[in-house]
Amino acid sequence: MKKIAFLLIGALCLQACSETKKEESQAELFARIDAEIKSNSKGYSTLKEASETIGHRLTGSTNGAKAEEYTYNKFKEYGFEDVVYQTFEVEAWARGEVSLQINDEDVKVVTLGHAPIESHVTGDIVDMGNGLEADYAANPDAVKGKISLVYISILPDSEEGLTNLHRSEKTALAIKYGAIGIIIINQVDNGVLLTGTASVTGELIPIPAVCIGKEDGMALKETLKSKKATAKIDMTNTSDVIKARNVVATLPGTEIPQEEIVIGGHLDSWDLATGAIDNGIGSFAVLDIARAFKANDLHPKRTVKFVMFMGEEQGLLGSKYLVEQAIENNTIENIKYMMNLDMSGNPIGMNAGGKLDNKQFFKDLGTAIQQQDTIYQNTFSNRSGLHSDHQPFMLEGVPILSVHSNLDRSIYGCYHSDCDDFNLVNEDHMQNTARFGTMMLYALADAEQLPATKMDSETTKEFMIKNNLKEKLIIGNEWKWEE
Repeated sequence: MKKIAFLLIGALCLQACSETKKEESQAELFARIDAEIKSNSKGYSTLKEASETIGHRLTGSTNGAKAEEYTYNKFKEYGFEDVVYQTFEVEAWARGEVSLQINDEDVKVVTLGHAPIESHVTGDIVDMGNGLEADYAANPDAVKGKISLVYISILPDSEEGLTNLHRSEKTALAIKYGAIGIIIINQVDNGVLLTGTASVTGELIPIPAVCIGKEDGMALKETLKSKKATAKIDMTNTSDVIKARNVVATLPGTEIPQEEIVIGGHLDSWDLATGAIDNGIGSFAVLDIARAFKANDLHPKRTVKFVMFMGEEQGLLGSKYLVEQAIENNTIENIKYMMNLDMSGNPIGMNAGGKLDNKQFFKDLGTAIQQQDTIYQNTFSNRSGLHSDHQPFMLEGVPILSVHSNLDRSIYGCYHSDCDDFNLVNEDHMQNTARFGTMMLYALADAEQLPATKMDSETTKEFMIKNNLKEKLIIGNEWKWEE
């Protein structure tokens, strides 16, 4: 009789414990997540370790392969059983030697990605202002057989309402109008040089593309107002087909595992520094969010895929490959959302790109995060841009999610430059990315109904137009809709 009573009490206890766990409110869950990450966050320490032991993470380099292995092993260490390398072939570009002389005087310069293997050109410099289509259209033959000089952003004295283009798109326009070279002026003070790809396709471009510092560039613009200037550009680079690897860790969903939420950040960086901000703070936050899911025993309804993308800097190569494989394998419809962290940190709000069915979902989620910490301001937007790993997903109509960052603006001066090192990283900001990012991701993956659904082709097209992306996609040969 005692044995029966003991078994009955045990069964009741198990039922009660199960119900208690099941009835954990969102506030209680978020508080538990918050406390664990505050105590055990590893984003900052792992980024520090990788920066010190690996250095830069250029795709196709020995360092890049070490970074892939480092994050693979971390996923395993955190308890993920399903961790795979997704291998793809890329033509990996690497800079060699470069020199720039203007009117026979040496100017400090850096080569932009995907410039030719070898190039030696001499030509008159033509100031093309912001380097937008309108600047060329006003005088279509201005740079034919000459070297185009453009500003990386929009010049302060420009007319209002102009939309800037990516450096690769500005290079594409220079090529279109017959330039034999392009010099891009950086916008950062104190002679900081910017690198990054000058190719819209990830393939080699036919003309040399270089960047000079703001002070040198502005002085050159003044010179060109009264007299001619001639540039001599000499460069050598390398480009070889190699293999690179996305790293993918999968957490199976409990109720609808066929539906997938992808969260990713690009692991690769340029080679001038360690890439701590671009994109160490994003990719290592994704790694810490994955750790937090395991540490907090989070098992959402939908499958979550944590992805370290490679090849982003050379043209979104890793994310494009993942999407291409999903299309080829007829699994693209399974991907219900893509959350991207690129140079993201210290979130104060969310951006949800795509056609929203339930905007209130994000406002309510933000309110729940605010209950944990009022640093989070619950700002919200519904827009989309290009040139990061969300783009291939977005062009297939997949809804996207990113964060409104509240980082020290001064760190962006080291974007793609030789000063993008670990000393720029704020530990509290990385921890906040993991705290709030984990809450966002879990709420999305465990939602009864997602706040947006995959857009069909026509709706995706209209969304691109609404976000002023058509011109940029046409320049980049990514506009897939016929007029």
